[in-house]
Amino acid sequence: MTNLQTSKAARASSRKSSAQHFGNGEAAPQLACNDVSAGSLYDRYISYLRDEQGLAANSILVYSIHIRTYLAQQDLGNGVVSPRALDAATMRQHILDFSDGRSGEFIRLMGVSLRSFCRFLFVHGFTTKDLSIFIPPVRTWRHASVPTYLTPEQFEDILAATDRSTRTGCRDYAILLLLSKLGLRAGEIVTMSLDDVRWRSSEIVVHGKGQKAERVPLLCDVGDALAQYLREFRQASSSRRLFLSQRPVGLSGPAVIGHIVRRAFARIGFRPSTRGASHLFRHGLATTMIRKGASMTQIAQVMRHRSEVTTAIYAKVAFEDLRQVASPWPTPGGAS
Repeated sequence: MTNLQTSKAARASSRKSSAQHFGNGEAAPQLACNDVSAGSLYDRYISYLRDEQGLAANSILVYSIHIRTYLAQQDLGNGVVSPRALDAATMRQHILDFSDGRSGEFIRLMGVSLRSFCRFLFVHGFTTKDLSIFIPPVRTWRHASVPTYLTPEQFEDILAATDRSTRTGCRDYAILLLLSKLGLRAGEIVTMSLDDVRWRSSEIVVHGKGQKAERVPLLCDVGDALAQYLREFRQASSSRRLFLSQRPVGLSGPAVIGHIVRRAFARIGFRPSTRGASHLFRHGLATTMIRKGASMTQIAQVMRHRSEVTTAIYAKVAFEDLRQVASPWPTPGGAS
């Protein structure tokens, strides 16, 4: 069966189960509201994540992308979302419709975001029951594959192909250096402010996962690129965000960094077979470190991993080291 046939079969199964997805004779919960504004609902959800759940800015960005997409799909055309869109069956169908060609991690985050949205709907009285239990989790397996990464040669080609004489090129050059030399995540770059660059102490404050603020060294080449962008090309703006779009306001989210990276890849004809383009720089930095003899503890510190278990995936890329400790394959009469 092809992927398309499998997808159609899954959708048909979902439609069949939608009418009875509460199962065992349990009635579907009654919605507690009439038509609601999509914009108002979205704004209240973001406030819920920030003020009541205390999520970090990076997490809010990820959740908001999926919920904004969902609400846009359920818009009746006048900025209003029907209460029937605030239903678990509709959300499950949305996951199926937007799963084709997506990575397991993308689908997992979509489900996580919708479950969070369901909890918000219940807490704030939009539904009479917490529907999050009816949004199935997507299982992903840690360390199931070897990480894809950029080689140092590919990175140098990317930098050489980036035109620093233009506003966009100069900004993108600095962003590419932050990705590759410091291993920053896309969301961390988007939320970085002018105040986060500590020129006197040669540090950058990074607001990472779990609302943690960490300091990383401001390397010379990174500092030079940031200084050029700030002196020559950053527009006057009331925004304190370090990197601005053309409008000029702060970059809208991590997806913008992905677009910047994909444009950089296209300039050198590089077409990676994986999504999450900006993370290839992070993987490349860790891979270079391990091949130069860095320990897992050192890599975990640079990557700012909370657990070395997360770092362990990079052990897979040290193929030459593994060959040195591999035992010969047994043959009749013993190995030669």
